[in-house]
Amino acid sequence: MADIDYYFATLSPYSYLAGTRLEEVAAKHGATINYKPLDIMALFARTGGTPPKDRHISRIEYRTQELLRQSKALGMDFNLQPAHWPTNMAPSSYAVIAAVQDGSGDVGKLCHSFLRACWAEEKDIAQDDVIRDCLSQSGFNPDLADSGLLVGAETYAANLEEAVDRGVFGAPFYVTEDGQRFWGQDRLDDLDNHLTGMKG
Repeated sequence: MADIDYYFATLSPYSYLAGTRLEEVAAKHGATINYKPLDIMALFARTGGTPPKDRHISRIEYRTQELLRQSKALGMDFNLQPAHWPTNMAPSSYAVIAAVQDGSGDVGKLCHSFLRACWAEEKDIAQDDVIRDCLSQSGFNPDLADSGLLVGAETYAANLEEAVDRGVFGAPFYVTEDGQRFWGQDRLDDLDNHLTGMKG
């Protein structure tokens, strides 16, 4: 059984556009997904990236066009300027970490619920009621929002360090057990093909 380490940010528009396709690829290959939410702004700072607001206008304009093209092609609702972006990613990330430890619900659905809440539903994923609702919809006890906060903070920080050490520099980012790296939701087909090759 293959392992896929999935580095993502609960505020990343490209992580949102990935939808649940990673879970579909993993199911196809019998692969295990290790969900690793991290602080994307800190990752940019550590790996030579630039926050979107500080990029050259050419890059900002291209990002705008690309996000709109991709969301349309994927048939996904998408707000280019959501009401609650940016916001604090830590509480939703801690909830994902607690959910992974708990194991009673659907972690992939939870991740996508947070991303959809931001990019399609105009919700603030730093708010307790939004976090609890996403947990509940994904089959978890909403009280996980209040549990394991110290472990959540430690794991969140450790995910960032691990990502930097493994050559991760954006989100979504997928790393297979043989060290192959795939950056972006538009590389999921390549990940799929690679996992097929690993079986052969």
